[in-house]
Amino acid sequence: MTSLIKTTFAFIAALTLTQSSIAQSYTSYFTGNSTDTITSPLGGICLMGGATEDDEAMKWFLHKANGGDVLVLRASGSDGYNDYLYSELGVDVNSVETIVCNSADASVDVYVLDKIAKAEAIWFAGGDQWDYVSYWRDTEVADLVNEGINERGIVIGGTSAGMAIQGSYYFSAQAGTITSSAALANPFANQIIVDSDPFLANAHLENVVTDTHYDDPDRRGRHMVFLARMVFDDGIQAKGIACDEYTAVCIEPSGIAHVYGEYPGSDDNAYFLQANCGLTDFSPELCEQNSPLDWDLAGLAVKVYAVKGTSDGSNTFDLNDWQTGVGGSWEHWSVDEGTLVTQAGTIADCSTSIEIVESTVENVKIYPNPTTNFVVVEFNNPERDSCQIEIKDTQNRVVQVLSNVTSDRCTINTSKLAAGHHSIFLTQAGKTSYLGSFIVR
Repeated sequence: MTSLIKTTFAFIAALTLTQSSIAQSYTSYFTGNSTDTITSPLGGICLMGGATEDDEAMKWFLHKANGGDVLVLRASGSDGYNDYLYSELGVDVNSVETIVCNSADASVDVYVLDKIAKAEAIWFAGGDQWDYVSYWRDTEVADLVNEGINERGIVIGGTSAGMAIQGSYYFSAQAGTITSSAALANPFANQIIVDSDPFLANAHLENVVTDTHYDDPDRRGRHMVFLARMVFDDGIQAKGIACDEYTAVCIEPSGIAHVYGEYPGSDDNAYFLQANCGLTDFSPELCEQNSPLDWDLAGLAVKVYAVKGTSDGSNTFDLNDWQTGVGGSWEHWSVDEGTLVTQAGTIADCSTSIEIVESTVENVKIYPNPTTNFVVVEFNNPERDSCQIEIKDTQNRVVQVLSNVTSDRCTINTSKLAAGHHSIFLTQAGKTSYLGSFIVR
């Protein structure tokens, strides 16, 4: 009888423990001082590329907590951040707590909400961003995080999925991930869900969609598709921020973004993309279901500032004007019938608008493009009369004239032209026609 009673109690205890585990909506791992401290956090956003964290960027993040309490939110994993953030980086904080949300039920748990309300720093770990979106969007979790950002000045950040959710636009991964090749082949593939329902309210990431793991695998193509869909669907000047796996972008409250990495020891890069505001119309030429994306615009569709990440974060980009950078270089990215094309570019300039139009003269070739020292205009029209060729800059000023052109192949010296976009016009028999455009590097 005694043995039966013991067995029965053991069964009940095990059942109770199992039921308790099932009911628990989160798991907490705590390191540090259990007494809450109140400090004045210094704000900012840390975006991490998705592999091993960059130590210097994480130190930046911890310094912004100003000795306060750090909260790590995640939907999978365990306590891998606790010791790393609390003691291994040499930056004093009061505590580090990781809360693993096992279900959406954690978004209404009093303990979880209290910890969010008291944190001076919040870090979103990697994982599946759809878990984060589906668990926390339109809940008190999101409300408290945004209150912390905008009213208490907390620092926020994340890696991989945790970076993916930071922009006002975000790839939710609701239908799974997608490769660059698949996205470029069909910009309306089921997996391409670029969401803009309010989630995290980071002021410097308005109209920005982020992407991570940029170098492994190559995600530039799918990121271009995200931007194209934002332009096509909502008519906005879409922007993007991307990081290679071991690279981080740390954004000061002032809007200056520092890029951290291990260059020149490693080829660590961050990218700041924007639909070309210097064009009268920066919409894709073709963005349709089951058709390859065509977003070329004479090779000028997207302006990109590419920046190497260094250990001191001295290379920067200004998110106030999306023009001023230190230590990087400008590139032009475009998509030609589903193929990503990248080339050296020029600084973004929204003060003037360039209209990209087709040549009004048939059988004309203009090359090389971009160019440095010369450009060739080649006609395939033996009946053509003597003509005049004019080169105009972005302000429609004539910067070069060639008179009495009779050859079917004209080489134009461009070495003294300013860098940027130029247009070519032909005048013959009193009629002026647009030939095309080229870029001087």
